[in-house]
Amino acid sequence: MEQIESVLFDWGGVLIDDPAPRLMVFCAEALGVPVADYVQVHEHHREEFQKGTITEALFWHRLCAELKRPEPEERSLWGRAFRAVYAPREMVFALAAELHEREYNIALLSNTEVAAMDFFLELNYDIFDALTFSCAEGAIKPEREMYEVACRKLPTRPEQCVLIDDKPAFIEGAREAGMKGIVYKSPTQARKELARLGLHIE
Repeated sequence: MEQIESVLFDWGGVLIDDPAPRLMVFCAEALGVPVADYVQVHEHHREEFQKGTITEALFWHRLCAELKRPEPEERSLWGRAFRAVYAPREMVFALAAELHEREYNIALLSNTEVAAMDFFLELNYDIFDALTFSCAEGAIKPEREMYEVACRKLPTRPEQCVLIDDKPAFIEGAREAGMKGIVYKSPTQARKELARLGLHIE
């Protein structure tokens, strides 16, 4: 088995609490519509929004037209919503930092929107050697292109990479691209799985 030299972390659901449920509530309340109605319309446009193939302004234009609600006047309702619900998991960030200190390559691989990406960059985390955001690449997990782009940003081959993600379908996509994968359940479980793959962690 190839020695693992790069560890890629998902963002929402691994490094931070999954923001999606609270984002749905926040945006539904901001637009004054039932959450179920908002979620249904959001899902119609989510992929384009996360791929960055439509702007946030166009995203809201389309959603509000379908929901028959006025468009937000603020520059980035999504950005405000994301900041409001952002909840980092300190133990997972600590794991990433420990691996970085042990000279593993640490990367982020996330399906996310431009406003959320901008917020991540504002936070200026210093433990990541590479960042791959769907909105900057025009692709989303589990599309093979996302994993290939992420690997090209690292000094390692796919078989020397492991992705930690909470969605089994995204882990399956990683494995199809030649990477190892861990379906995230908890910090303790992730540590054990990494150790089983031969990584040197305490």
